[in-house]
Amino acid sequence: MIGLYRALKRSGVVGLNARNGTYILPRNSRHLYPLVDDKLRTKALAIEAGMPVPPLYGVIETEHDIGELESMLEPHQQFVIKPAQGSGGDGIIVVVGRMHRRATSYRQVSGNLITIADLQHHVSNTLNGQYSLGGHPDRAMIEYCVRFDPVFDRVSHEGVPDIRVIVYRGVPVMAMLRLPTRMSGGKANLHQGAVGAGVDMATGTTLSGVLGNDVIDEHPDTGHPIHGIAVPQWDVILEAAARSADITGLGYLGVDMVLDRELGPLMLELNARPGLNIQLANRRGLQPRLDTTDREAPLDADINARVAFARARFAHTAHA
Repeated sequence: MIGLYRALKRSGVVGLNARNGTYILPRNSRHLYPLVDDKLRTKALAIEAGMPVPPLYGVIETEHDIGELESMLEPHQQFVIKPAQGSGGDGIIVVVGRMHRRATSYRQVSGNLITIADLQHHVSNTLNGQYSLGGHPDRAMIEYCVRFDPVFDRVSHEGVPDIRVIVYRGVPVMAMLRLPTRMSGGKANLHQGAVGAGVDMATGTTLSGVLGNDVIDEHPDTGHPIHGIAVPQWDVILEAAARSADITGLGYLGVDMVLDRELGPLMLELNARPGLNIQLANRRGLQPRLDTTDREAPLDADINARVAFARARFAHTAHA
């Protein structure tokens, strides 16, 4: 075990203790956490800053409001219901169509049908805090269902792929593409079995992938190669990631973006405690990039300069 620890340290892998004590604690003031832990507050911040986000259709705040859910959903064939303070993808329902029989049924992304009574029960559980951080009372958001860019058609199962970018002191330092699988139930969550694919910061091109602790070259469900996919509008994604640090004041955060086939890059959510599996996906440790940012990055410069620095210094070929 001591040998493994030393090997990880030599490769620059950041562990939980270092992440929490060296970066999150001094860089993320506790009073700022609600800005990212509450997705409604995050969305409002982003809109105020002119950042594109999935359109919000409505919010259910009380048990009494649940009676309005059916009329709220009526104009929309596709939508997402999610807890405002959820984490890890829990409590999210994705509806991609309707079936009209004796009563309306909603078709989930998995193909399963769900009734309005089921949705109302789910929203009630959401309000009661079943899916929220710490089990606190919550609100349910109904928003636009992202239609992912066709560039990801062959490397995704059912759900919507997203791009996670780690931003340190306003500089994007590492990124990965998270790809839903059958195992993950269509969710882009690595802990539930999604694939993580490292992304070259310079070009926005995917590298090899990781499933659990295993390095893989092909998507487990589609068999399509994971590496060599050029993520569209990479510059826009990095700029949005850097801007997210500016609007929240957080010095260490994860920015989750999605690519909609019609609306382009959308900021999905922010995370003040992003996981560390991104290092496995990139087969690179974060430590050298964090150190380089501390020493050399133009921290007081504008977003374009910070993004240019990241693309130049953290290119995959630079071994940073």
